[in-house]
Amino acid sequence: MKALTWHGKRDVRVEDVPDPRIEHPTDAIIRVTSTAICGSDLHLYEVLGPFLSPGDVLGHESMGVVEEVGSEVAHISPGDRVVVPFNISCGFCWMCTRQLFAQCETTQNREQGKGASLFGYTSLYGQVPGGQAEYLRVPQAQFGPLRVPTGVDDERVLYLSDILPTAWQAVAYADVPDGGVLAVLGLGPVGQLACRIAVHQGVGRVIGVDPVPERRTLATAHGIEAIDTGSDVVDRLVDMTTGRGPDSVVEAVGMEAHGSPIGKTAHAVVGMLPDALAAPLTDKVSVDRMHALHTAIKACRRGGTVSISGVYGGEMDPMPMMEMFDRGLQLRMGQCHVRRWTDEIIPVALGDGDPLGLESLATHRLPLAEAPSGYAMFQHKQDGCVKVVLKP
Repeated sequence: MKALTWHGKRDVRVEDVPDPRIEHPTDAIIRVTSTAICGSDLHLYEVLGPFLSPGDVLGHESMGVVEEVGSEVAHISPGDRVVVPFNISCGFCWMCTRQLFAQCETTQNREQGKGASLFGYTSLYGQVPGGQAEYLRVPQAQFGPLRVPTGVDDERVLYLSDILPTAWQAVAYADVPDGGVLAVLGLGPVGQLACRIAVHQGVGRVIGVDPVPERRTLATAHGIEAIDTGSDVVDRLVDMTTGRGPDSVVEAVGMEAHGSPIGKTAHAVVGMLPDALAAPLTDKVSVDRMHALHTAIKACRRGGTVSISGVYGGEMDPMPMMEMFDRGLQLRMGQCHVRRWTDEIIPVALGDGDPLGLESLATHRLPLAEAPSGYAMFQHKQDGCVKVVLKP
């Protein structure tokens, strides 16, 4: 089959790889009909290369048609249309029974000190082949895949794999009070959806922040106030909220934020080292580009909540602890527990009139063969790119 494989920093290729097969009775094989490039895939494209091996198949936002199931898979059958959550969870362990699916103890990567395995996401998270491919083996298929209706556009349900529940969790964790104000830093796919979800749920005022004009324009089309980034963004957010700051802030940027020259330099230096040296440095003593997170902390009102959905990987990140403590902030964060939220989301995603604008979120739809150019375009925010969907 054809699949997108990693070969080095900013070097991904569509190649022939072996077809997946059933390896365990809890597996399923999916013929992929749509798969997307996620913002966190760009971390693999640039920063997290030390944890990848040449030939690794990328991608964790996938859906398709079931081709085959193992003997212990009963809730889906060949011919069913399914969406595959990005985290691989069993549904029955101690963590899963508490809906902490991103910490599943059956697929947890204890030797790496990390949580549940993820599709297409480095040796830290199981090195499970991903879904930017023609076919995908789905472990723990007795629980993970979500059956979806036929006759509904792929893009109404594709984002259930990751970015839609991630944005839903971000808003839930933000805990915006009645009549409160929510600021969302970063208007990429997760930020856009977080804004739309907040409006749909009745948050009275939502302010989006992003340096890219096209992303701000897209947000304003959905009833969101959108402002540019800059050295004065904290002051602007405070001034826009009666001198107090937003009640809640969603940080939807993560480890490669603009405006963090020291962190950017650290990433560049580690990126020049051989993987044997770079991997332990990246895992244990790395720093992230912290500008967006620090902005969120400084903008949020006293006693407010910062919800972090941007991906971070540093162990030595400097944090403004005095400011966080003095301001009495609450921080909530973590990989999305996809299946925790999907029962709430599906009726909204399938609602009349596409209330979250899911069918129009993708700005670019490409054949799988053009995935490398899709990665480059998405990373550099070219051609108004917000979301790329690939069609194998």
